[in-house]
Amino acid sequence: MAALAREAWGASRALSPAPRARPGRLGKLRIYQIGVGGTIAPHDRHELTQHPDVEIAGLCDVDSDALAKASSEFPSAFTCKDFRDGFTKHADTFDAVIVCTPDHNHCVPMQWSLRAGKHTYGQKPLVQQLSEVKSMQNAIAANPSLVTQVGNQRMGPEGRQHAVNIVRDGLLGPAREAYVWVDGPPDDGSFYFYYGGLKEPSPPPANLDWELWLGCTLDAPFREGLGPIRWRSSWDYGTGQLGDWCTHLLDVPYYALELPSPIAVQAQTHWPSDFYHAQHVASTLTYPVSGPRFATDRFVMHYCDKGQYPSRAALGLPAGNFGGTGTLIACEGGVMHVTPEGNVTVWIDGKEVDWKKLSGLRAVQARNHWHSWVDKILGREAFVQTPFSVGVQLAEAGLLCAKAARYPGQELRWDLPSLSFTNNEEATKSIVRREYRSGFEPPYPA
Repeated sequence: MAALAREAWGASRALSPAPRARPGRLGKLRIYQIGVGGTIAPHDRHELTQHPDVEIAGLCDVDSDALAKASSEFPSAFTCKDFRDGFTKHADTFDAVIVCTPDHNHCVPMQWSLRAGKHTYGQKPLVQQLSEVKSMQNAIAANPSLVTQVGNQRMGPEGRQHAVNIVRDGLLGPAREAYVWVDGPPDDGSFYFYYGGLKEPSPPPANLDWELWLGCTLDAPFREGLGPIRWRSSWDYGTGQLGDWCTHLLDVPYYALELPSPIAVQAQTHWPSDFYHAQHVASTLTYPVSGPRFATDRFVMHYCDKGQYPSRAALGLPAGNFGGTGTLIACEGGVMHVTPEGNVTVWIDGKEVDWKKLSGLRAVQARNHWHSWVDKILGREAFVQTPFSVGVQLAEAGLLCAKAARYPGQELRWDLPSLSFTNNEEATKSIVRREYRSGFEPPYPA
C-alpha cells in the first residue's frame, strides 16, 4: 500500500507532457459537462471557457430549467438529461468531460468518461462510497494516459502551496500529527445542508427528472429537504460536512507527507442520525509511516466538524482563536496553521515567526486550477495539482471519518485492499458499499 501511495503522489508531481487531445472545431478542446446547475457547475464552466482553447460541446442535466439556461449560453452544444446519452450518441463530438453532479452520482459518470477515453474533471469528493475508492483506483490504472483533475481550486494560489512545501521540505522538522476542522453547518442546516427530519414523500418539481437524479441509487420517493439542492447532509446522496470539505482541507498534509491509506479510524459524536451524516463529529485517522518526514512510525490526523479545533496550550501556542475552518500540522520544530484561503501562520518555540523568512523556503507560482488541466490535455507543460490518483485518497480519508460516525467511539481497523473493517463485520456490511441500480453500475468493479 505504501508503494501504491508513493506511485500516486509521484505521478501527481510529474510534468511530462500528456497525450495530445484530438481537438475539434478551430483546434479547441471540446468539453461535455454533466451537471450544469447549482453554484459549482456554472463557476467551473465559466472558468474553463475563459481559456481561449476551450469549447463547450455538450450539456447534460436532469433539471430542464438548469439545462435550458446553460443551453442559451451555448446554443451549438448538444443537450441531454441522461448522461449516458452523451456517450452513446455524441461521443465523437467531445474530447473531455466535467462532472458536477451530486456526490452519489460522481463515480459512475466519471468512470463512463474514462472508459470512453475522455480526459475527465470531477467535482469533490471524487467518490461517495468506500468501495468506490478501490473502484476508481481500478479505473485510473486502466486509463493511465488520460488527464484527470478534481475540483480543488484552493490549491491554485500561492499560500497553500507554500504550506505544503514548509512541511514537505522539513523546515519545521519531522511531523508529529495533524488537526483539521471545518466550521458548521448550523444544527438545523444551511442552504446546502438540511437536518430537519425525513419529510413525507411529495411529487418532485415538474422540471426535475427524479429517477435520473437518483441515478445509481435505488428507487426512493422525492422528499423536500433531500433533493435537488440540500442533499449534502443526506446519508444516501451526500458525504456530510467532513466529506464535503476533505479535498480542500486534507490536501496539505497529504501532499506534504505523501500519506498512505489509513489503517484505523475512530469517530466520536453525540449527534447520530438514521437519515443524515452525523454532526459534532471528532474523528481520528491513523497512518503507518516511515522516513525522515515523520517523528514516529505512526502519524495521526484528527478531523472534526463544528469548529472543534485543538487546544493551543497543549500545542505550546499563545492564547487565541484559530477560527472556524483550518488545517494545522504539528512538527518537532514548530507548528503551522493554514486557512482554506491560504493564509499561513507558523510558530517556533511557541512564538509566531515570519514564515516567509524560513531558511530553505522555495518559490512557488500561482496557477489557474482549471486552465492547468486544459493545458496538460493539450500537451503543454502544466501542473495538475489534484489528479484522480490523489483525489481518491483524500476522499477515502473524508469518507472514513464521516461513515465511522455510525459507530461512535468504536475503533474500526480499515483494510483498503479487502474493502473491510477487519475487526467489525457489521461495519463492513453497512458502511462500505451500496447497491446500484441496474444500468448505473460502475464500469470498473471494486
